[in-house]
Amino acid sequence: MGDEDPHADADFAHLRERERDLARYIDHLNDGQAMGYKVIAAHHPRYGQQAVRSSMKLLTDAGHVRHIREHITVEDNSMRWVTRTYWSRTRRSPEWWAEFARARKGRIVTDAYGPGLARAEEPDVPEEPDVSEEPDVSEPAEEPEPGSAAYRTLTDLREADPRMPLSDADCRALEVLAAEWLSRGAAPHDITKALTDGLPPTVTNPGGLARNRLETKMPPKQAKIRQKATRRARIDRVIMCCATCDADELTAKIVNGLCVECRAELEAEEAAGPLPGYVPDTFLTAPPQDTGVVDVTRWADEVRRAAGLRPKATRGV
Repeated sequence: MGDEDPHADADFAHLRERERDLARYIDHLNDGQAMGYKVIAAHHPRYGQQAVRSSMKLLTDAGHVRHIREHITVEDNSMRWVTRTYWSRTRRSPEWWAEFARARKGRIVTDAYGPGLARAEEPDVPEEPDVSEEPDVSEPAEEPEPGSAAYRTLTDLREADPRMPLSDADCRALEVLAAEWLSRGAAPHDITKALTDGLPPTVTNPGGLARNRLETKMPPKQAKIRQKATRRARIDRVIMCCATCDADELTAKIVNGLCVECRAELEAEEAAGPLPGYVPDTFLTAPPQDTGVVDVTRWADEVRRAAGLRPKATRGV
């Protein structure tokens, strides 16, 4: 879509510092990457799970994120639900997201379609070409052309070892066998080595010896790696989900990407707000080093601070 904001230093200037930092981080993730708050917290250098979870609510409320559950039906009539996280660099209204979700229905995807991050401007998946037949690995190698690599390998044999001077008739008679070697992954030097290693001092019948070795030392056929055929699938149902608890609109009321309970929690957190300059340990990427001693007073004070209360005064000794 042409209305997506370009990358710029001023991206996400409307957000608070933490949400702006996480928005920039998410905006540079690759499509298909996991986007749960636990995953982001495990990789982000500054914020822990609680901080990321809280920020994801705010980014959803700001119109950048939506979780959409899509039901797909594959060509073989198998079906499954896929929950995807859609990201938009541009702020979007609830009405825009509702239309975006509605437009997802009927889209053609593939059976490789799975959960992860996707862009709101995600293009349609192109239709896969219909490949109805695959070559049979049991088919013999094609008849070699004169001057083929197989033929040249045999004619060059006399230079590798003077005891194997194959005639033109020998080379043409053995060309099919040498071509089969090459079709099975052997290189020309493999054929040369097989036909010259351990030769007796005198070779009276180079053509017969070459045929015997080409037949008895033939490398095994390489197992053909068959690519799993990509099958078409169609999105035939779309429902909105809460960005944090994963409840969907079939079981909960979703308002601007959040269920009522999570929205109430978000509004309570915003109303309380953190104390100036204080960051609880649970908001950090790693807890303080465990010394084996639990400071109950310190933890109680941190709980009070997190709740917006002042720590209990310490009595003098």
